[in-house]
This record gives sequence, structure tokens and C-alpha cells, in this order.
Amino acid sequence: MYVSGMRRMVSACAIAALAGSGILLTAGGASAADPTPVPGPAQQTAPAAPTAEPQGKVVANGGLWVHQEATTASQRLNLLPQGTVAALKCKKTGQNVDGNKLWYKLGAGKPGWVSARYVQNLSPVPYCK
Repeated sequence: MYVSGMRRMVSACAIAALAGSGILLTAGGASAADPTPVPGPAQQTAPAAPTAEPQGKVVANGGLWVHQEATTASQRLNLLPQGTVAALKCKKTGQNVDGNKLWYKLGAGKPGWVSARYVQNLSPVPYCK
């Protein structure tokens, strides 16, 4: 008799716990609490995510050199392989490269400039301030 009563109590506690968590299964299927949260007086809206930087895709055969300044005469910092999608902070006028005087400053905290002649814009890039 004692074991039977204990089983009923454990079962009742388990059912209460499952019902409180919203995952109690019934013969008709799953029963769950409404997944849509209802805003309360203490609940605040999360701040908006910062806007992503503009991006560009390297289209130069063999890749594109990143330079310290907006000129091919400045120090080369690294090579971006063809097809690389890079964040772009801003653009400015620099050395003319095959008829294009625009250069992009890399974004995402990366140093350097790349010639716009060999970058396909994936979004508008503002001028540097």
C-alpha cells in the first residue's frame, strides 16, 4: 500500500512539473503554453541592431591588393582573393586605376584601401568624412 501511494504522489508531481513547463503530453497530442510572449509593464524592447556596413565583391582576376593608402604606390598590406566579399567603410578619390579614381576604405576594423575598379558594389558606399 505504501509503494502504491508513493507512486501516485511521484506521478502527480511529475504531471504538475510537466504541465508547468508547457510540455505535458495528452492523449490528443501535445499541449503547450502559447509561445507568443505578452509584453508586461517591466518588459522592454531590445535595442535595434546596428546597421551593417556596405559590402563589395572582389572581381579582379588573381585577387586585389589592399594598400595602406588610396594609391598603388603605397605599401601592400595583403591580397584579397577573387570572389571575396569585404565590408567597406567609405570611399574617396585617389589614384586613377583603369579610368576609375574611387578607392574604398575597408570596413570591419580592417586596415587599408582597395581600388573601386576591381570591386563590385553589393550595396551603396558613402563618401569618407
